[in-house]
Amino acid sequence: MRLFQEVDFKSHSGLDLNWKIECDCISKKEWKCLATMIMDYETRPFCSAVGIPRGGVILGSYLNLYSTQDYNDPYLIVDDVLTTGGSMDEFADQYFRNKDIKNGYFGWVVFARNKPQDWVKSLFQMPEKLNGKL
Repeated sequence: MRLFQEVDFKSHSGLDLNWKIECDCISKKEWKCLATMIMDYETRPFCSAVGIPRGGVILGSYLNLYSTQDYNDPYLIVDDVLTTGGSMDEFADQYFRNKDIKNGYFGWVVFARNKPQDWVKSLFQMPEKLNGKL
């Protein structure tokens, strides 16, 4: 299995895409390292890391090693790949709708195919397309 695959597939948000980031091939040791990498850049304390099923669950478990378990701190929502950002927004709206976006939660993804929302950061981000072309 390869991390980067040239293959036609439909994204979670229904987009037809011609390449895929296949995070199922990332080992547990690599997920742990990715969590460490995120923590090298994230300075905010967080109560708990919550991984969006399916891609963010393993990452969330490793990020929970850094959580405060203090319910006064915001939650960290994580996922593997962000394409449109819809999954992050849907998850936040479903589980954290009663929380303030500035103080109640924030997000991280490993890969972003597009610019994430202001409340989400990414370790690796694809460049923006100009008129459909790079």
